[in-house]
Amino acid sequence: MATTSPKRVTLKLIAACAITACASGTFAQQTIKIANIVELSGGGATAGTNFKNGEELAVKEINAEGGILGKKIETITTDTQSNPGIAKGLTQKAIDNDVFAIFGPVFSGSIMVSMAESRRAEIPNFTGGEAASITQQGNPYVFRTSFTQSTAMPKLARYINQVTKAKTLAVVYVNNDFGKGGLDSIKKALASTDTKIVAEISTDSGQVDFSAPVLKAKQSNADALFVYTNEEESARALRELRKQGWTKPIIGETTLTGQKVIDLAGDAANGAIAHVGLTVDAPIPAIRAFRAKFEKAYGYTSDHNGMKGYSGMYVLKAAIEKVGKLDRKAVAAVLHGLKVSTDKYPGVLMNVEFDKNGDLDRESFIVEVKNGKQEVIAMVPPLNEANVNAKMPAAKK
Repeated sequence: MATTSPKRVTLKLIAACAITACASGTFAQQTIKIANIVELSGGGATAGTNFKNGEELAVKEINAEGGILGKKIETITTDTQSNPGIAKGLTQKAIDNDVFAIFGPVFSGSIMVSMAESRRAEIPNFTGGEAASITQQGNPYVFRTSFTQSTAMPKLARYINQVTKAKTLAVVYVNNDFGKGGLDSIKKALASTDTKIVAEISTDSGQVDFSAPVLKAKQSNADALFVYTNEEESARALRELRKQGWTKPIIGETTLTGQKVIDLAGDAANGAIAHVGLTVDAPIPAIRAFRAKFEKAYGYTSDHNGMKGYSGMYVLKAAIEKVGKLDRKAVAAVLHGLKVSTDKYPGVLMNVEFDKNGDLDRESFIVEVKNGKQEVIAMVPPLNEANVNAKMPAAKK
């Protein structure tokens, strides 16, 4: 009868364990590798850089406290150059590098392309993209760190209709996945109100000259203007609106009143109003603490993208700790329906809940730019709360 050497038996056991670990999605590495696939150049540089900085600030904090399940986090950062094709290639490289999770891209057009790769590899993928279509594809591995347009727009539509009392609205939007998704969502949200959209004005990603779009908005004679473009474009639009003497309400979403927009637009940003999911100016202790830490680390004030990256990392920490092991498939599964409170995880900044699609819901804010700074003028409850109008501001006299 043939005998098997102890060494050969040991090698077989090691191989079998390795195969089992790979099949279950569990990890035996000494570190938890996270890929940052973000826009560090091109039109999305502001968003991507803030997102990465916020996420890496959280990583430093978590590592300083012992990591996750006793393992330190290691980040690998690459630049999509704001190009969807490059984002897809970098995602494939991250998969080859056997990362546990991916953060980014932030731009909706890029994540729409790259998330198919992370799905095939069954890797949790966190994004700051807001296009409603991202989570309408049935991808069980994509999770937002921001509101979807289908969550944010009903809140904003309520403000436009009930507070500004605008009967007519002109919309200036960027002609990409993000902008077209926003246009569709605001139209749907306003459909049941008496506020009518009288002009849909398309602009290009990276557009420099906004004189023609602003002129079209003025010619529409709308009661208010809704601007839904990327950060740099929003600043250019605001400057042109003031140049052409626009005095009616200028309303938008998060990208209209971000700190980068305010810095670029200067006094032209004053008076702009937006619904924002996150703002460093919110009167919430955890957010104020984040702002101070971010400014100390990077020498400037974070925008909402920095908050998305930061809070997203703490959401991942909460999910891994709930599963109790490094298993990508199990972590993705537990994220659906996960509720994370600031009592246990202050780094999430606000209590948050994820639905079956990977979308989140939480409180949000209406802000107005005053003297070059965002000022919170109202808090808006989570969309799933029945009394959604409870904290809306009164109309201005």
